[in-house]
Amino acid sequence: MKYYLIAGEASGDLHASRLMHEIKNTDPDAEFRFFGGDLMQAEGGMMVKHYKKMAYMGFKAVIRHLPEILSNMKHCREDIREFSPDMVILIDYPGFNLKIAEFVKKELGVPVIYYISPKLWAWKEYRVKSIKKYVDCMLSILPFEVDFYKKHSFETTYVGNPTVDELIPMKNEYSKEKSEKFVADNNLDSRPIVTLMAGSRKSEVKNNLPYMIDVIKRHPGYQAVIAGAPGLDMEFYSQYLDNDIKIVFGKTHELLLNSYAAMVTSGTATLETAIMGVPQVVCYKVGGGKLFYKIMENVLKIDYVSLVNLIADGPVVKELLGYKFTPDTLNEEFVNITQNKEYREKMIKDYDIILERLGEVGAPEKAAKIIADRFNP
Repeated sequence: MKYYLIAGEASGDLHASRLMHEIKNTDPDAEFRFFGGDLMQAEGGMMVKHYKKMAYMGFKAVIRHLPEILSNMKHCREDIREFSPDMVILIDYPGFNLKIAEFVKKELGVPVIYYISPKLWAWKEYRVKSIKKYVDCMLSILPFEVDFYKKHSFETTYVGNPTVDELIPMKNEYSKEKSEKFVADNNLDSRPIVTLMAGSRKSEVKNNLPYMIDVIKRHPGYQAVIAGAPGLDMEFYSQYLDNDIKIVFGKTHELLLNSYAAMVTSGTATLETAIMGVPQVVCYKVGGGKLFYKIMENVLKIDYVSLVNLIADGPVVKELLGYKFTPDTLNEEFVNITQNKEYREKMIKDYDIILERLGEVGAPEKAAKIIADRFNP
């Protein structure tokens, strides 16, 4: 069968590549064409456009690149029509993918599968109408999304979470020897490691990292290691580094396995940190002050921002967001997660709730099987 996939960012490239790998096991004659990245390319097929030429984040960036975005969408529609796939598989990236879903259903009438739901439960809930109209099958990687879509009378299947697939085997196979090698290879010392995960974009790092560094400097008994974001380089991070602040690239998960605690901006990183069993504080600085934060509280449809608390449906980790995120509030929570034994142990124990709800490994395999059972002749 012929599959057309669209992933508009690095995480989508990763998840789509693993799905493609499993699809080949259920359909040895699978033919792929896609908007995606290098990991998808490694699985075979034809890459039409790299996601790096599509990923524009923020309102200003979208407006500035609007002609290019519209051109990409037109190109995608034309290419899908010419390829004439048996199905289209969309990975997150809702602003682009929901427009493509509408085109595919109206013009071509082939099945549309959505793997990894857009975060409509957080905001832009109105987009559920488009999902119900133009998507034939929603495969979710967050367990609470099933109830969210059920509320809107749309059936969704939870297939497991790919982060579990990636991290649990690594965690189970880790050893003292590997840990010692990691410390030596990265010129670290014997002090407990605190991982600083300040975001994936320059604006996020500029907002969050200085506060993290301010706090860690107050506690010389710990060594701070920045988890370098894939899209940023050493030149950018150099302004934050010194003898006490170090950085590693491409080894975030191994860094977490060696960490005593972590300061983490909201996102998938919070879930990764929880799976690795590392006590954390979640923090995210935004501009606009208290008034803007209060407005956003009314816009957002959720009680929590971190995936950890959303999956647990309760406050497992502290969230310091907006005006609530200051060096002093961060320091207070840092002391809790590093020096309060009962506090640390409770957080680690509560992580078990998340692991239980995420379920077993095998998300891409389960997704591929559902696709094969429902849509392959």
